[in-house]
Amino acid sequence: MQEDFLHYLWKHKKISTTDLKTTKGEKVTIANVGEHNHNAGPDFFNAQLKIGEQLWAGNLEIHIKSSDWYLHNHETDSNYDNVIIHVVWEHDTEIFRKDNTQIPTLELKNYVTPEALHNYQKLFNNAQKWINCENDFASIPEFTISNWLERLYFERLERKANDIVIVLEQSTNNWEAVLFKMLAKNFGLKVNGQAFASIANSFDFLIIRKQQSKLLSLEALLFGQAELLQDDCQEPYFIALEKEYQFLKQKFTLSSQNVTPLQFFRLRPPNFPTIRLSQLANMYHLHQNVFSKIIETKTLEDFYKLFSVETSVFWETHYTFSKASKPLKKGLTKPFIDLLLINTIIPIKFSYAKQLGKPIDNEIIQLLEQITSEKNSIVNKFNSLKKVSKSALDSQALIQLKTEYCDKNRCLQCAIGNQLLNKISN
Repeated sequence: MQEDFLHYLWKHKKISTTDLKTTKGEKVTIANVGEHNHNAGPDFFNAQLKIGEQLWAGNLEIHIKSSDWYLHNHETDSNYDNVIIHVVWEHDTEIFRKDNTQIPTLELKNYVTPEALHNYQKLFNNAQKWINCENDFASIPEFTISNWLERLYFERLERKANDIVIVLEQSTNNWEAVLFKMLAKNFGLKVNGQAFASIANSFDFLIIRKQQSKLLSLEALLFGQAELLQDDCQEPYFIALEKEYQFLKQKFTLSSQNVTPLQFFRLRPPNFPTIRLSQLANMYHLHQNVFSKIIETKTLEDFYKLFSVETSVFWETHYTFSKASKPLKKGLTKPFIDLLLINTIIPIKFSYAKQLGKPIDNEIIQLLEQITSEKNSIVNKFNSLKKVSKSALDSQALIQLKTEYCDKNRCLQCAIGNQLLNKISN
């Protein structure tokens, strides 16, 4: 039994309310269940109840056992002075306020239907399942899933926006610098994301601004800070980069002391950090004010055009400095740009609009619904239960669902869990 289940029963009135009585036999009539409080303090605010012949307005506390009131030291906490009733599953002791007045107790176990209890136990007694509702997920109506996934996506987006605010504060409110740092991290993908982020954080973004007109300088800056210019290589391009980096290092007092080492192992050559760093450098060489451009850009096709960048000429015949390869132009692919949109561009656009007080929810939804659903173990497993992920909005929402609800047994805060509980309790 979880307290959350009792919260659910009370909030949605999933109890028999026709003959409610306190443990002292006083009749209880619910006028208003109150506002569910998810923070510290009583579980429900501003409840309205008639207990006996007296109408009460105040707060409400819920526990598994009455004695939990003392276990949590509520008797010494003034925040609980205004509790008008104590709702419990099992009454095992009388409860008193700080001023020693007794609090009426409502014991729920006699007012919950066996069906509702059975359904709750069925949902949570699935230790061997991937998710608690694995056997019933396919039965959930499309409308319920679709609406819940949209809410989950924006919940996930809000969390990303909060992370962006932290980076913004660290970047003295420079949105262009924030975008560069986030793009750098996502150009590194999962394997080198933290390493690329450490490179971007190892120098002032103003240096990018000053060197934007010279691609060689931008590449020298990124490769040098990544410590990729320390080998003994006689390639003219390598020598030119090394020379330029030494100049930049002295001019701007650069240090790579806190840069995380890059990884090449188990990466496909197109994702080698050398290729991604060259593409990132070229992006900032080709476009001034990248942040302003992404704010102005609305359509998926226009984003594909904006991010249509390649490496410098040397990397058309190389993946590393030391070994030549077949000639091939190495531009950003649409799937890679999709990842940038999902993980960087859309969160930044959302965060910026939120700061200005100009919601762009519809624009974001339209954009995400055009982007193909991601493919990963979470999305694939949900799709095997029921084909639900049709776009990037769905796939991002499913990640949020699995990591923040399913893995944490938050079925009672989940629209899908509520739907399954209602099937029987209704």
